[in-house]
Amino acid sequence: MMIWYGDNGMSGWGYGLMTVGMVLFWVLVIVGVVLTVRYLAQPSAPGGGAPIVRPSAEQVLAERFARGEIDADEYHHRLATLRGDSGPGPRSEERR
Repeated sequence: MMIWYGDNGMSGWGYGLMTVGMVLFWVLVIVGVVLTVRYLAQPSAPGGGAPIVRPSAEQVLAERFARGEIDADEYHHRLATLRGDSGPGPRSEERR
């Protein structure tokens, strides 16, 4: 006849480790669910939701001027056009 409340091969350490193991299991399950929900709920924007900052038209124009793609007259003319200033009218030399 087997006695259930007696020596069943598990000491106090066995029960303690079983309890710790069960707590760790449930903590891992809950953390996994929370991380999954957070991952699925975030917006699909690249870089973790940070907005993409694009240079303004004036910044692009200044970069082209700095690289030497356009000369000073063309830079000033286009800058005035971007800012809405009434310029001197059509330029004498048009680029094609």
